[in-house]
Amino acid sequence: MRPQAWGLEVFSVIEWRRFEALVEALFAQAGFVTRSQSHGADGGVDIWLHSRHQPDGIPVSIVQCKHWQSGKPVGVDKIRELRGVMAAHNVHRGQFACTAHYSTDAREFARTNQIHLLDGPALLALIAKRTPEQQQALLDVALDGEYWKPTCVKCGTKMVLRTPRNGGKHFWGCANYPACKGMMMARG
Repeated sequence: MRPQAWGLEVFSVIEWRRFEALVEALFAQAGFVTRSQSHGADGGVDIWLHSRHQPDGIPVSIVQCKHWQSGKPVGVDKIRELRGVMAAHNVHRGQFACTAHYSTDAREFARTNQIHLLDGPALLALIAKRTPEQQQALLDVALDGEYWKPTCVKCGTKMVLRTPRNGGKHFWGCANYPACKGMMMARG
Protein backbone atom coordinates (compact mmCIF):
# COMPACT_ATOMS: atom_id res chain seq x y z
CA MET A 1 0.00 0.00 0.00
CA ARG A 2 1.29 3.45 -0.94
CA PRO A 3 2.09 5.54 2.17
CA GLN A 4 0.19 8.81 2.42
CA ALA A 5 2.49 10.54 4.91
CA TRP A 6 6.08 10.48 6.10
CA GLY A 7 7.16 7.72 8.46
CA LEU A 8 9.72 4.94 8.66
CA GLU A 9 7.41 2.75 6.56
CA VAL A 10 8.24 4.91 3.53
CA PHE A 11 11.86 3.72 3.75
CA SER A 12 10.72 0.10 3.98
CA VAL A 13 8.60 0.20 0.80
CA ILE A 14 10.92 2.14 -1.53
CA GLU A 15 13.81 0.61 -3.44
CA TRP A 16 17.44 1.77 -3.34
CA ARG A 17 17.25 4.19 -6.29
CA ARG A 18 14.20 5.97 -4.84
CA PHE A 19 16.10 6.27 -1.53
CA GLU A 20 19.08 7.90 -3.26
CA ALA A 21 16.78 10.25 -5.20
CA LEU A 22 15.06 11.22 -1.96
CA VAL A 23 18.35 11.97 -0.18
CA GLU A 24 19.51 14.01 -3.18
CA ALA A 25 16.24 16.01 -3.21
CA LEU A 26 16.58 16.64 0.53
CA PHE A 27 20.07 18.12 0.06
CA ALA A 28 18.88 20.15 -2.94
CA GLN A 29 16.10 21.62 -0.76
CA ALA A 30 18.80 22.54 1.77
CA GLY A 31 20.46 24.72 -0.90
CA PHE A 32 23.16 22.47 -2.31
CA VAL A 33 23.75 21.91 -6.01
CA THR A 34 23.73 18.13 -6.35
CA ARG A 35 25.16 15.71 -8.87
CA SER A 36 24.57 11.96 -9.02
CA GLN A 37 24.33 9.07 -11.43
CA SER A 38 21.48 6.58 -11.71
CA HIS A 39 23.51 3.36 -11.83
CA GLY A 40 26.87 1.74 -12.39
CA ALA A 41 30.13 2.07 -10.49
CA ASP A 42 30.03 5.28 -8.49
CA GLY A 43 33.48 5.12 -6.89
CA GLY A 44 31.93 5.30 -3.42
CA VAL A 45 30.05 8.55 -4.06
CA ASP A 46 26.30 8.49 -4.60
CA ILE A 47 25.79 12.26 -4.44
CA TRP A 48 28.24 15.13 -4.86
CA LEU A 49 27.28 18.30 -2.96
CA HIS A 50 28.43 21.67 -4.30
CA SER A 51 27.94 25.15 -2.93
CA ARG A 52 25.31 27.07 -4.89
CA HIS A 53 27.89 29.90 -5.00
CA GLN A 54 30.43 27.64 -6.76
CA PRO A 55 28.35 24.93 -8.48
CA ASP A 56 31.25 23.88 -10.71
CA GLY A 57 33.91 24.10 -8.00
CA ILE A 58 35.30 21.50 -5.65
CA PRO A 59 32.51 19.64 -3.86
CA VAL A 60 31.88 20.75 -0.30
CA SER A 61 30.77 17.25 0.68
CA ILE A 62 30.02 13.79 -0.67
CA VAL A 63 27.17 11.46 0.25
CA GLN A 64 27.08 7.69 0.41
CA CYS A 65 23.60 6.11 0.62
CA LYS A 66 22.76 2.61 1.82
CA HIS A 67 19.22 1.30 1.61
CA TRP A 68 19.55 -1.67 3.95
CA GLN A 69 16.53 -3.66 5.08
CA SER A 70 18.39 -6.34 7.04
CA GLY A 71 18.29 -4.63 10.42
CA LYS A 72 22.05 -5.09 10.77
CA PRO A 73 23.90 -1.93 11.77
CA VAL A 74 26.24 -0.18 9.38
CA GLY A 75 29.73 -1.06 10.56
CA VAL A 76 32.80 1.08 10.88
CA ASP A 77 34.24 -0.48 7.69
CA LYS A 78 31.65 1.34 5.53
CA ILE A 79 32.38 4.65 7.25
CA ARG A 80 36.13 4.13 6.80
CA GLU A 81 35.54 3.48 3.08
CA LEU A 82 33.73 6.82 2.81
CA ARG A 83 36.63 8.53 4.60
CA GLY A 84 39.04 7.01 2.07
CA VAL A 85 36.95 8.32 -0.82
CA MET A 86 36.84 11.76 0.82
CA ALA A 87 40.65 11.77 1.07
CA ALA A 88 41.05 10.61 -2.54
CA HIS A 89 38.91 13.54 -3.74
CA ASN A 90 40.27 16.06 -1.23
CA VAL A 91 36.80 16.57 0.24
CA HIS A 92 36.79 17.38 3.94
CA ARG A 93 33.16 16.59 4.83
CA GLY A 94 31.07 13.52 4.23
CA GLN A 95 27.51 12.37 4.75
CA PHE A 96 26.36 8.78 5.16
CA ALA A 97 22.61 8.24 4.77
CA CYS A 98 21.07 4.86 5.49
CA THR A 99 17.83 3.17 6.43
CA ALA A 100 19.57 1.06 9.11
CA HIS A 101 21.34 2.18 12.27
CA TYR A 102 25.05 2.52 12.98
CA SER A 103 27.37 0.53 15.20
CA THR A 104 29.03 2.31 18.13
CA ASP A 105 32.42 2.05 16.38
CA ALA A 106 30.94 3.58 13.20
CA ARG A 107 29.49 6.50 15.17
CA GLU A 108 32.80 7.14 16.94
CA PHE A 109 34.83 7.01 13.73
CA ALA A 110 32.38 9.34 11.96
CA ARG A 111 32.45 11.83 14.85
CA THR A 112 36.22 12.19 14.65
CA ASN A 113 36.42 12.26 10.83
CA GLN A 114 33.98 14.98 9.68
CA ILE A 115 31.30 12.47 8.62
CA HIS A 116 27.68 13.21 9.43
CA LEU A 117 25.55 10.10 9.92
CA LEU A 118 21.88 10.06 8.96
CA ASP A 119 19.67 7.08 9.75
CA GLY A 120 15.91 6.74 9.23
CA PRO A 121 14.87 8.76 12.31
CA ALA A 122 17.46 11.49 11.53
CA LEU A 123 16.22 11.74 7.94
CA LEU A 124 12.62 11.97 9.17
CA ALA A 125 13.66 14.75 11.56
CA LEU A 126 15.20 16.71 8.66
CA ILE A 127 12.11 16.15 6.53
CA ALA A 128 9.89 17.36 9.40
CA LYS A 129 11.76 20.71 9.35
CA ARG A 130 10.67 21.34 5.76
CA THR A 131 7.50 23.18 4.80
CA PRO A 132 4.42 21.02 4.15
CA GLU A 133 4.89 21.66 0.42
CA GLN A 134 8.54 20.56 0.56
CA GLN A 135 7.60 17.48 2.58
CA GLN A 136 5.03 16.52 -0.05
CA ALA A 137 7.56 17.10 -2.83
CA LEU A 138 10.00 14.76 -1.06
CA LEU A 139 7.27 12.13 -0.62
CA ASP A 140 6.49 12.44 -4.33
CA VAL A 141 10.18 11.82 -5.14
CA ALA A 142 10.32 8.78 -2.84
CA LEU A 143 7.11 7.29 -4.27
CA ASP A 144 7.68 8.11 -7.92
CA GLY A 145 6.85 5.47 -10.53
CA GLU A 146 7.35 1.85 -9.54
CA TYR A 147 8.97 2.89 -6.25
CA TRP A 148 8.76 -0.64 -4.87
CA LYS A 149 10.38 -2.43 -7.81
CA PRO A 150 14.20 -2.68 -7.66
CA THR A 151 16.37 -0.88 -10.19
CA CYS A 152 19.27 -2.81 -11.72
CA VAL A 153 22.53 -1.44 -10.31
CA LYS A 154 24.35 -2.35 -13.53
CA CYS A 155 22.16 -0.69 -16.18
CA GLY A 156 19.51 1.39 -14.38
CA THR A 157 16.50 -0.54 -15.73
CA LYS A 158 13.67 -1.72 -13.49
CA MET A 159 13.96 -5.40 -12.64
CA VAL A 160 11.47 -8.24 -13.18
CA LEU A 161 10.47 -10.81 -10.55
CA ARG A 162 11.56 -14.21 -11.86
CA THR A 163 11.25 -17.84 -10.82
CA PRO A 164 14.16 -20.23 -11.33
CA ARG A 165 13.50 -22.87 -14.01
CA ASN A 166 14.24 -25.70 -11.60
CA GLY A 167 12.21 -24.20 -8.76
CA GLY A 168 13.52 -22.38 -5.74
CA LYS A 169 13.21 -18.87 -4.43
CA HIS A 170 12.08 -15.99 -6.57
CA PHE A 171 14.66 -13.39 -7.54
CA TRP A 172 14.78 -10.05 -9.30
CA GLY A 173 16.42 -10.18 -12.71
CA CYS A 174 17.23 -7.31 -15.05
CA ALA A 175 14.58 -6.69 -17.70
CA ASN A 176 17.45 -6.31 -20.21
CA TYR A 177 18.56 -9.94 -19.79
CA PRO A 178 20.57 -11.42 -21.52
CA ALA A 179 22.36 -8.15 -22.41
CA CYS A 180 22.50 -7.34 -18.69
CA LYS A 181 22.75 -10.12 -16.13
CA GLY A 182 22.00 -8.00 -13.06
CA MET A 183 20.08 -9.84 -10.35
CA MET A 184 19.24 -9.75 -6.66
CA MET A 185 17.38 -11.98 -4.26
CA ALA A 186 13.74 -11.14 -3.58
CA ARG A 187 12.76 -10.43 0.03
CA GLY A 188 10.15 -12.48 1.77
